[in-house]
Amino acid sequence: MSDSLEARQFLVVVDDTPECRKALRFAWRRAHRTGAGVTLLRVIDPLDFQHWLSVEERMREEAREEADELLKKLAAEVQQQSTILPELVVREGDVREVVVKLIEEDKTIRILVLGAGTGSEGPGPLVSQLAGKMSGAMRVPVTVVPGNLSDAQLDLLT
Repeated sequence: MSDSLEARQFLVVVDDTPECRKALRFAWRRAHRTGAGVTLLRVIDPLDFQHWLSVEERMREEAREEADELLKKLAAEVQQQSTILPELVVREGDVREVVVKLIEEDKTIRILVLGAGTGSEGPGPLVSQLAGKMSGAMRVPVTVVPGNLSDAQLDLLT
């Protein structure tokens, strides 16, 4: 991909959590207003069933199918609200490592958008690692969207 200002993406790491939806709303609204795009990343946990290779392969296929379904569903929601056609990416591995690697590979990614959990256990491990410990090593800014914001509050921010 090009490294021009015209080709810039907001990267959103997606899962099944409510805070993911908040991060996605923030990202597509900002992207829509600034002429950027949105990349949706779903990371599948690595599997290791060395003694049952056929079981591992089937589980990997099922995880990939679930990831594809989730990405298509979220992309459809974005398209209903905007003119943005999100880029969909599925990768396998440690989520933190995959995010860092994708950002390094794709120079059009200019902002990482993460949703913060609202539970008593804190914002979540990915937010804690990428927006805290590793943020100084990242080549892009990290935007953390509080999971307790309403859609109306998000709309005012974007």
